[in-house]
Amino acid sequence: MYNNIKDFSWVGSQENFVDRENTQYVNHIIVGRYGGNSNAGQYKNEDGCLVWLNENEDWEFVIILDAHNTAESAEKIVELFEEEKFQIKKILSMKISQNTFKTLEEKILSMFQSREFLNTCRNVQGETACLIVVRKDKYMWWFSVGDCVLYLFHPELSALGQYQINQRQFYEWIGQVNTFEQAVPCYSVGIRELRQGENRILLTTDGLIECPNEPYSNPKSIYDSFVISKEEESIKTLFQTIQENNVRDSTTIISWKVTILKEVTLPSNL
Repeated sequence: MYNNIKDFSWVGSQENFVDRENTQYVNHIIVGRYGGNSNAGQYKNEDGCLVWLNENEDWEFVIILDAHNTAESAEKIVELFEEEKFQIKKILSMKISQNTFKTLEEKILSMFQSREFLNTCRNVQGETACLIVVRKDKYMWWFSVGDCVLYLFHPELSALGQYQINQRQFYEWIGQVNTFEQAVPCYSVGIRELRQGENRILLTTDGLIECPNEPYSNPKSIYDSFVISKEEESIKTLFQTIQENNVRDSTTIISWKVTILKEVTLPSNL
């Protein structure tokens, strides 16, 4: 079922998947793409994504992008990270420590704030939301500009009604309109310890949750779909549901399971 690809990237300008779904594995990570319904007016796809992983070093690095106006801004971010691949992978190859994610954040900020990249963004048409997620060891780190969504599904968290990790932020982008052009750039960043047992990480662009009739506006409905079916069937069900509800916006989903065997944080009175 899994393939041996370790590095994968795609932008909707390459292949738009309008009126059709596509799911594929990048090793153990599943990438799902649906381009939206042509009868709702869709004719292009401005999403994008990038997936890197190293099983021996115990990490995954994932980016999901939701551009508008054109896909140019998504293309430029994918190109930027491809250029810096060696340095980023070097950071991720190091043993996990208190400085791992701080070092990674500083590296990404330096990339987005570089003179060359800012000049590139001034010459593109449109802008993109950008969500970066890294899992290393029993920790998950994220860096978010805009309104893409990150979920963490685990029975212990579900029992407490917790599914969504980041808060969607509107009026934040990278590209022609660019948060990193401001005196103080606006973005969100965070770190979570995963729970013991099976964790599911899922990233999505907003077509899934802004679909007409809002079948997935409540994250529990997304979680429940994975409880009922295997992951590939679950993602196909998500796409079929939004297709039946005549979604126009394209949707990109990236998801994978992580099993944690190490001890994790618990309350002192247990």
